[in-house]
Amino acid sequence: MIREGRAIKLAFTKKPAQNFRLLVFAVVSLVLLAADRRGAIGALRGGLDAAVYPLQQFVSAPVRFAEWLRENVSGYASLLEENQRLKEESLRLEARLAKFSALEQENIRLRALLGASIKIGEHFLIAELLSINLVPYEHLVLANKGSNIGVHVGQPVFDARGVVGQVLRVSPVSAEVMLITDPNHAIPVQVERNGLRTIAVGTGRIDRLILPYLSGSADIREGDRLVTSGMGGVFPAGYPVATVVDISSTGSSLAKVSAEPVAPLDRIREVLLVWTRSDVQTRDETGESPSGAAAPHVAH
Repeated sequence: MIREGRAIKLAFTKKPAQNFRLLVFAVVSLVLLAADRRGAIGALRGGLDAAVYPLQQFVSAPVRFAEWLRENVSGYASLLEENQRLKEESLRLEARLAKFSALEQENIRLRALLGASIKIGEHFLIAELLSINLVPYEHLVLANKGSNIGVHVGQPVFDARGVVGQVLRVSPVSAEVMLITDPNHAIPVQVERNGLRTIAVGTGRIDRLILPYLSGSADIREGDRLVTSGMGGVFPAGYPVATVVDISSTGSSLAKVSAEPVAPLDRIREVLLVWTRSDVQTRDETGESPSGAAAPHVAH
C-alpha cells in the first residue's frame, strides 16, 4: 500500500512539469510564427544556407567530378573515333585522287602517242612496257606485244617525242627492245638544219649518244637537232632522235660530238611499234609479217 501511494504521488508531481514543457513549446512556436511573418526566419534560413553551402559543395564535389569525368571521357572517346573515321576517309579520297591523277597522266601520254602516230604516218601499234633494264652498258625494255600480232626483230620503236630503239628479241606475247643509248646500238641520222649525215652510237648512259665519225671541219653546232636519215631502210626518215649538246676537239681529224636523246628513255611507259612501208609491202605480198607470223591488224 505504501508503494502504491508513492507512485500516485509521483504521477501527480510529474504532471505540472509536462504542462510547463507544453507551455514553453507553445510560446516558442508563437514566437517563431511571429518572427516568420516579419522575415526574421528567412534571414536566419539564408544565413544557415550560406554557412552550410561550402559543406554541401564539398560533399557533392566527388559526385560532380565523377559526372564531369564521365562526360569528358565519353566526349574524348567520340572525338578519337571521329578522328579515326576522318583519317580513313581522307586516305580513301587521296587514293582515289591519286588514281584519277594517274589515269589523267596516262590519257595525256596516250593522246601524245596517237598524235605522234599521225605524224609518223606508218602502220603502228601501242605497247606497254613490262620491265626496264638499264644496267651499265645494256639498255633494254620489255614490251607487251609479240610475234603473235606481227612484231619482228629489227622493228623500229618510237614514243611521242622521237626514236626509242629497235626490237632485239621477240616471243609470241612480248618483245625485248634495245634502246638507242645501248652501246651496241647505232642509228643513221642527219642534221636537220643542213642534211649532214652521220651515225649516232649509244654510250651506255641513258642521256647520251655520240657521233664518232664526224670530221673536225663538219658543219655541226650545239643545239642542232638530229633526225633519222632513212638510210639502211629500218627507220623511216625525218623522225627526231637527239639534240647536239657538246662539241669538242679530239686533237685528231675527228670531232668529239655528243647528243641527248629527245625521248625520255628512263621514264617511258608506252611505246609505238612501227611497221614501215617495206614491212607492209612484204605483208601484202606474202600475207605474213617479216617474222613469219600472221599479218598484224594495226591502225594507220
